[in-house]
Amino acid sequence: MSENCTHNCSTCGESCGSRTAEQTSFLEPLNPASSVKKVIGVVSGKGGVGKSLVTAMMAVKMNSKGKHTAILDADITGPSIPKAFGLNNNMVMMTKDNLMIPATSALGIDIMSANLLLDNDTDPVIWRGPVIAGAVKQFWNETLWEDVDYMFVDMPPGTGDVPLTVFQSLPVNGIIIVTSPQELVSMIVAKAVKMAQKMNIPILGLVENMSYLECPDCGKKISVFGESHIDEIAKEYNIPVLAKLPIDPKVAEHVDNGTIEYLERDWFDLAAEKAMEL
Repeated sequence: MSENCTHNCSTCGESCGSRTAEQTSFLEPLNPASSVKKVIGVVSGKGGVGKSLVTAMMAVKMNSKGKHTAILDADITGPSIPKAFGLNNNMVMMTKDNLMIPATSALGIDIMSANLLLDNDTDPVIWRGPVIAGAVKQFWNETLWEDVDYMFVDMPPGTGDVPLTVFQSLPVNGIIIVTSPQELVSMIVAKAVKMAQKMNIPILGLVENMSYLECPDCGKKISVFGESHIDEIAKEYNIPVLAKLPIDPKVAEHVDNGTIEYLERDWFDLAAEKAMEL
């Protein structure tokens, strides 16, 4: 037990001897009308590395394989998933049993996000950590998730309240860690890896975004943000590299236009295989 222990295991990620069998599980049950088979978290140690993009494209990839796919946008204060799929605010309906009905994308991906509940998508969500964590739980157990094969959870960066809530409250089958090429990121990735290990969450692999820029004239790969260190990190922690995403203007175009489902790329073939192995 830590000398700073508060005796409130629900706020702690440590696996110390003071936990009882009853204390070790904080899993939130789904409502009886819902069914979710696999839950995959998409995490990053820092912001701005493309976590939401990876979440969206993984959902699209699995959906294209005939799997009923869903996205739980746990980035409550900075939600960007609805924009990528062309969904607007005030799109969430309620059942007669007061369950939220997620919005559905053009190709059938179920999505729940804070921005879908706002009057204006530019309205800020000014909440403290415990309230945000409570909202994530509500998105899980007060939403009607019908026959979902794969749910992807887009988490805010870091190792704070929301990632801890997701790891403890949802039956996470594995996570994908998103990173970028800078050497500094190796330290940040290590934090995410070690958090997952402490929480006994399997790591499916690493995805490096903004890995390179391909010259449109000669095809040469240019390392805009410096040489990649992802292979070194993967080797150190014995984690596979699932994808190295280039800087592609088409990605920004599709996200801005809300048509990410229609961007055809083979970047996530290996990641999809790893997900299917679950």
